[in-house]
Amino acid sequence: MIEKRDFYIDGRWVAPAAPRDCAVIDPSTEEACATISLGDRADTDAAVAAAKAAFPGWAATPPAERLAYVEAILAQYEARKEEMAKAISLEMGAPIDMARDSQAPCLPWHLTNFITAFKEMQFIRPLGPHAPNDRIALEPIGVVGLITPWNWPMNQVTLKVIPALLAGCTCVLKPSEESPLSSLLFAEFVHDAGLPPGVFNLVNGDGAGVGSQLSSHPDVEMISFTGSTRAGRAISLAAAETMKRVTLELGGKGANLIFADADEKAVERGAKHCFNNSGQSCNAPTRMLVERSYYDQAVEIAREVAENTKVGSAHEPGGHIGPVVNQRQYDQIQAMIQKGIDEGARLVAGGLGRPDGLNRGFYVRPTVFADVAPGMSIEREEIFGPVLSIIPFDTEEDAVRIANDTIYGLTNYVQSQDGARRNRLARQLRSGMVEMNGKSRGAGAPFGGVKSSGRAREGGHWGLEEFLEVKAISGWDSEADWAAE
Repeated sequence: MIEKRDFYIDGRWVAPAAPRDCAVIDPSTEEACATISLGDRADTDAAVAAAKAAFPGWAATPPAERLAYVEAILAQYEARKEEMAKAISLEMGAPIDMARDSQAPCLPWHLTNFITAFKEMQFIRPLGPHAPNDRIALEPIGVVGLITPWNWPMNQVTLKVIPALLAGCTCVLKPSEESPLSSLLFAEFVHDAGLPPGVFNLVNGDGAGVGSQLSSHPDVEMISFTGSTRAGRAISLAAAETMKRVTLELGGKGANLIFADADEKAVERGAKHCFNNSGQSCNAPTRMLVERSYYDQAVEIAREVAENTKVGSAHEPGGHIGPVVNQRQYDQIQAMIQKGIDEGARLVAGGLGRPDGLNRGFYVRPTVFADVAPGMSIEREEIFGPVLSIIPFDTEEDAVRIANDTIYGLTNYVQSQDGARRNRLARQLRSGMVEMNGKSRGAGAPFGGVKSSGRAREGGHWGLEEFLEVKAISGWDSEADWAAE
């Protein structure tokens, strides 16, 4: 049993102000694998106070020095990346090969992209030739509270902590209590990289405790949150009293528009993407909209993908999917599958219960529903499990109408060989991101949505700018700049 009860505050590992143990459950076995502590007000206050005290010095640290510290965090990861993969696999159920190949490498991928963007940033720049004595300054916002989810733990920690540090902010991280082990390891990376005390702090806790305390704390200038839309609303309300900046990356119900002229791998690619990470991705293409002339063939391909998708323990090597994160998530997914059946969708693969041969662990059968009608629960609600809904459409206009008829707006997808059609649809789809023909977004592209998916923009220049305030300055002495040079 792993015991990790301490928090990281002001450059030291410290015991919680009051003991409150919390078991971390291995989703593959349903057994406790670790014990952490859940913090409370005194722990939150101590972490925020440390960050507040460290802010003036860190904000004044030259950008090149902040960059060197971040590069040192990357070096720590490279030396201990196998530990990171094992921690993620154990805590949230990603199969170990996926944890090594996809989950843990989110850290170096995003970190190096932030470094590239950071080197291009101008923290003081001219307004324009019409105003030679005006400057626009980008300055760190202050102490930031960072609240991260369990489904892609290191992805979200990196997308928040690294730009905050580079921008000159100090921070308090509250990782999900479901997946705290990877974040505790990340705190070790920060410590061993030599960051000054108080610049980075970590307090474990739940949303009702530490999460709410950070959201309403008068000394926290900004909250960056990734999680459910319900929790995002609560955080926005709590933060409003102290006029915080709030950036939210929330749920999704991505539509994948597949036209009859799509490439032959489009349906297979889309179904596999839906099932990846056991369906626990906010940008998963969970609604597959298929042109009617290709519909029956697409349903059959999706059925084959589901039936050929193996499910197994996160501790076993291989290309299978693992369990979902906990009992609550398992029960919610089962309830949604039952709703799909009750509301008249046609179940073509998977269904209720665990896969054959698995009677312990939070395992879900990869499930495909066909003949899903707009308005059905499985078409409207985020399921966050390996459940695909297939919907026919007749015209391009129908496809856009169905795709946009949702409270969410994170990622939509288009599959077609017609370039003009793709370009049209990319502009018409109401989402923060559109990916087409299986092409991933490029390095440094922002991640974020619209509507109830939140409006954060994480990654690249946009991710750095979220942690910066814009200051307009007039009467700047340009000759003093030249003299200093």
